[in-house]
Amino acid sequence: MRKNLRFQLFWLGSAASGLGSTLTLLAYPLLVLALTGSPGQAGLISAVSLASGMLFALPAGVLVDRWDRRRVLLGADLVRAATMASVALAAASDSLVLPHLVAVAIVNGAAGAIFEPAHAASLRTLVHREQLPSAYAQEQTRQHAAELAGPPLGGLLFALGRALPFVVDALTYVVSFVCVALVRVPRRPEEPAPRQSMYQGIAEAVRWMWGRRLLRAVCGLVLAVNLAFNATTIPLIVLVGAPEQVGLVMAALGVGGLIGAAISGRLIRSLPTGALMLAGCWFVTLALPLMVLPVGWYWPASVLFVTGLVAPALSIALVVEVARSVPDHMQGRVQSLLNVATMGITPLAPLVGGVLTQFAGAVPAILVISGYLAICCALATLSPTLRRTPALTE
Repeated sequence: MRKNLRFQLFWLGSAASGLGSTLTLLAYPLLVLALTGSPGQAGLISAVSLASGMLFALPAGVLVDRWDRRRVLLGADLVRAATMASVALAAASDSLVLPHLVAVAIVNGAAGAIFEPAHAASLRTLVHREQLPSAYAQEQTRQHAAELAGPPLGGLLFALGRALPFVVDALTYVVSFVCVALVRVPRRPEEPAPRQSMYQGIAEAVRWMWGRRLLRAVCGLVLAVNLAFNATTIPLIVLVGAPEQVGLVMAALGVGGLIGAAISGRLIRSLPTGALMLAGCWFVTLALPLMVLPVGWYWPASVLFVTGLVAPALSIALVVEVARSVPDHMQGRVQSLLNVATMGITPLAPLVGGVLTQFAGAVPAILVISGYLAICCALATLSPTLRRTPALTE
């Protein structure tokens, strides 16, 4: 992959914007908590952003398959840079209000909904089929490196000034814009999509995914895990306390993810896809409640580290199979549909975590979420599809 300069430049832009996003992923709830003192409202802002992404995801996938993908990527980067700059300006001038943050969350969620499938479809055109596992492994490295560096840097920048994380995030979108412009990703699918209405385009992608029995089962399990894991963010912030410490604890997930990306190939080869998903999700389920042990503020970091070890293998196994088997003219729609199928109820996660924390406390909230996840994994284990089917394409 080192010789593929177009891919590497494309990856560099993604790495920059991914780092910026992880800065504000922590800075957003910290900012709302500083403004309102309410964990529930902090969770609400995060929920609005996620819900916006889910609401626009399916129409966005259809548009990505129709429109110029290069322009989609460039436009989404410009929109997100502008919204982050507006938050930075308002925070620096002490004129920030909650409706402004809600509006930014909605716009950014919509921009991300159209950027992600365009990015996934474009990446597929920059590498050969046999290089896809390596390319997605490098993508996972980028994601977890951002998770490693972003939270502590975001906490530090927030402690220095509330506007700083959002200034940096805006600049990273500018870097992504420049990289996409230089790479000159293919504008259109290799095979033109048939003329269809938006409803017909979405229906075609749904039929394709529904015809893969294992893919249906995997998406259901991942949906439940994503809800539970993301719901722990607000309780974890409250449990740990200081922004700098929260950043360091959350960075442990990135450390585990970096190591997990390095060993992901071995894990993927060692187990069939369904069994790999079950084993990984049970691993997360058993680790999650250990965060509440009263060892010290640093203890949750070790729990996040071990959960990060298995996450890359699960993600890579899923996206490689989808990228290899989906026709190019359906890439945008299927990628968006996959996002909805695995993240569709995740917008509820920060709201659930915030409300549970506000009314029950951080420790009971984490235990309740862990119990829900254990029930979901137990039900998934009863599925013969997950236990026995060896490949998504079968």
